Amino acid sequence: MSTTLDRQIEDTQHPAEQSGEVTYRKAIISDGPQICALINHYAEKKLMLPRSQLSIYENIRDFTVAVENGRVIGCSALHFLWNDLAEVRCLAVDEDYNGRGVGKKIVKLLIEEARQHCIPRIFALTYVPQFFEKLGFRVVPHETLPRKIYYECINCPNFNCCDEIAMIFDLD
Repeated sequence: MSTTLDRQIEDTQHPAEQSGEVTYRKAIISDGPQICALINHYAEKKLMLPRSQLSIYENIRDFTVAVENGRVIGCSALHFLWNDLAEVRCLAVDEDYNGRGVGKKIVKLLIEEARQHCIPRIFALTYVPQFFEKLGFRVVPHETLPRKIYYECINCPNFNCCDEIAMIFDLD
């Protein structure tokens, strides 16, 4: 039986999302569980940090998703840290879609979103620097990101042994 919420969610989905075509859009609250599962799939493999459903819901407006047949197949978030810096975080693509340009398209959309907000620099912490290099990011020392380190990384369980690579993209 369809509820009012189900109808509202269906109304927010583009018809192409049900037709086998990959569509890209800002996340909606009902995407939360799928985003969380996708991210935590990679976290179990130690390829990214885990996220709770609460964390996903608290930051749902940051996320852009790729959707096919009503299923989230890719996601990433643009998280603003200050007036001149934002982070591309939680980039995850369903393994069946790797190599098809889904992650690249999502990151390009986040770069455009950063431009619209007049953010001059975005960064990512990653284990896959080759991916970000192809999009124009460059490796930088972690110390060049003090707001990230002192406000967020300090609470990370990997703080003293972080092996992620910091990468920056200049938009100007």
